[in-house]
Amino acid sequence: MAAPKKYPDELRERAVRLYRETHPRPVIRRLAEQLGVHHEALRIWIRQDEANRGERTDRPTTAETEELRRLRKENAELRRANEILKAASAFFAQEMDPTRKKY
Repeated sequence: MAAPKKYPDELRERAVRLYRETHPRPVIRRLAEQLGVHHEALRIWIRQDEANRGERTDRPTTAETEELRRLRKENAELRRANEILKAASAFFAQEMDPTRKKY
């Protein structure tokens, strides 16, 4: 389970918008201080926004990250179901064995 978000989504969006709309680009540390957020958090939000806009290729977009999370969860569920089916198959194969002694 993911940790709860420290900053609300509205603050994140506002901070990134302020960064993008300010010309020349403000220093991230100074803008973060003005907004009352950690400068590394703001830097990560800006990088993610750039990835979502297609300006960066070194990190996945938010949509890609969500899809990957969903697929990993689905994969884990399918693996569990597969293990259950294997165990059931082995059990019933043993029950059907004609050479097995019946008590």
